[in-house]
Amino acid sequence: MSSPTGPASGLPVRMPRPRQAGRHRRPEPLAAPEGAPALVLAVPGTPSAATRSLAEEVVSIARSELPGLDARIGYLDGDDEFPTLQSVLAHAAEERTARFEQARAAGSDVSEPDGPVGIVVPLLAGPDNALLRRIRQAVMESRVAAELTDVLGPHPLLAEALHVRLSEAGLARADRARLFTVATAADGIVLATVGGEDAVQAAGITGMLLAARLAVPVMAAALDEEGSISAIAEQLRDSGSQQLALAPYLIGPELDAGLLEAAAKEAGCSAAEALGPYPAIGKLALSQYTTALGIAPPQTQGAPAF
Repeated sequence: MSSPTGPASGLPVRMPRPRQAGRHRRPEPLAAPEGAPALVLAVPGTPSAATRSLAEEVVSIARSELPGLDARIGYLDGDDEFPTLQSVLAHAAEERTARFEQARAAGSDVSEPDGPVGIVVPLLAGPDNALLRRIRQAVMESRVAAELTDVLGPHPLLAEALHVRLSEAGLARADRARLFTVATAADGIVLATVGGEDAVQAAGITGMLLAARLAVPVMAAALDEEGSISAIAEQLRDSGSQQLALAPYLIGPELDAGLLEAAAKEAGCSAAEALGPYPAIGKLALSQYTTALGIAPPQTQGAPAF
């Protein structure tokens, strides 16, 4: 028989689970602040259906990481079908003004919004000064208060993405922990980028992270500099690498058609696909956005080797 205060002596008592505290406490889910500026993905290159699909997947990943995020896509070389970066920023500014006026008309005591209308994130893995100048110019021409972030790399997640693309092409082991062999695995990687010497140096940082994952030498070269790819390929072969692979340190839209194929032929090796809409790209774009806003971003640290 139970006592007025609980079960009879000797029976177990179900107690409420204590709330987790300290470093083991589950973090509160992050959401976009109310009235936050839009994340505007600046997409370089010639627009196409494939480019739009890639960009839409990138912003979809960003939205899934930060509920409530206003994410938009602006094309550097847009047209009637593909909205330009300038028009996307202008539309975002018009919408913000309209929301403010509606709130005032409804009697809300709201102050006129300040701060940037949009945070522009270039869809670039590494620095390409020519493209970045054009993006900056487009932002200025929009006459909209907007902030331009840095490019997405270098970052450990991009080394992970490169590893995945190489493994998908059969040019690297997919799982270094299990150490199963791939007959076509490369013993030297040419990390190909565009944007000149600055881009090559930045790619070299991610290249060191990739080399640590694959335990093979990785050297960066410029696709848009004549002789750069062949010179690096020769340097790798001189150092003992016999089976090379070309890994594009590029997302895709910024890559001119046929350039990668010509580079692989020049180096005498097979090439992996560009990074494309790998999940890390969306996460890094969001990380640039949240950093610009000064809010805590979702985790974007490099994951362990897979």
